[in-house]
Amino acid sequence: MKFGIIKERKNPPDRRVVFTPEELVRLQTEHPEAKVKVESSDIRVFPDEDYSKLGIEIATDMTDCDVLFGVKEIPVDALIPNKKYFFFSHTIKKQVHNRKLLQAILEKNIELYDHETIVDAKNRRLIGFGRYAGIVGAYNGFRGFGIKYDLFNLAKAETLSGKDELIARLKRQTLPNIKIVLSGHGKVGMGAKEILDGIKIKEVSVDDFLTKVYTQPVYTQIDVLDYNKRLDGKVLDNQDFYKNPQDYTSDFERFTKVADMYMAGHFHGNGAPDILTREMLMAADCKIKVVADISCDVDGPIACTIKASTIADPFFGYLPFENKEVPHTHPGSIMVMSVDNLPCELPKDASEGFGEMFMQHVIPAFFNGDKDGILQRAKITEKGKLTPRFAYLQEYVDGK
Repeated sequence: MKFGIIKERKNPPDRRVVFTPEELVRLQTEHPEAKVKVESSDIRVFPDEDYSKLGIEIATDMTDCDVLFGVKEIPVDALIPNKKYFFFSHTIKKQVHNRKLLQAILEKNIELYDHETIVDAKNRRLIGFGRYAGIVGAYNGFRGFGIKYDLFNLAKAETLSGKDELIARLKRQTLPNIKIVLSGHGKVGMGAKEILDGIKIKEVSVDDFLTKVYTQPVYTQIDVLDYNKRLDGKVLDNQDFYKNPQDYTSDFERFTKVADMYMAGHFHGNGAPDILTREMLMAADCKIKVVADISCDVDGPIACTIKASTIADPFFGYLPFENKEVPHTHPGSIMVMSVDNLPCELPKDASEGFGEMFMQHVIPAFFNGDKDGILQRAKITEKGKLTPRFAYLQEYVDGK
């Protein structure tokens, strides 16, 4: 079996890669029957020579590969028919802008495996860049706070070498006794927590966060039942919330009254209540002035996330009373960071972590008969058709 690492062709350029040079060496060592090949790229965080000096073939023609690995969407005209592809297709939520991509994949008899669809038997995602989104998003939250209050001017994350340097730069700054609320306990939320803990911000309980005054910056990490409550007042468990989100409403307002910054690293399921509403942001007692929406669901559960910002221009102001974007210097605005491709700012760290996950969870499936069903669950298309697991996309493919 021959594996190919393809160059990224999407704009703006993405410097990440599924496998670092060292991980490809490991792949060949652990599976001598596998061959690997890397498509030449002038933007990849690891240059061609980093691969070639380890004995890995560099090429411009990838047509002899069986399985092709990329990160972002592939232009339709670059797809090679009759191959297996792994990349983020951004089609499984019926994203309109990528309908033609999925149509082309079917027409070209390609087997598509989306990184998002690689899950275990309990449907938990195994592969992703979430941790690095959390790390960069938390750093950007502090960067935005420094800019808003003219306290400090941190370098962009993309100009720094990795997580350790982000923490080192943050440690040099003096923060006032602010309160930070962080939502989410998944990879994104825990990535943000790495930054908060790395710069020694004190973690406190929800009750203490809501009631106590501190002389130092503090944060609390909240779960779904900390910021949602049942409409009938019953206190049940997380599983009830996941099964019956329609029976809940947001209880986040108790945090808006005391928190200065909100870092949103949660997963927001279909049907779940909005978390931070415009009404909360308009309230006279709302203290939140900086929102780092790492999850970045545009027009979703965070009212001020009215657009995805960019690495080049990560911050904008949101005026709650008019529900519109304004300059972040506007005195009545909320400072919002809603970059939707945060891991691109740490391409080396993100690629290293991604490759490790791939080696652990995916590559063995090619050589053990897919005994755990990893590939079978992840497969979106086969023989020019949608697989049963993804048959719900048929109307989307048909343009309905």
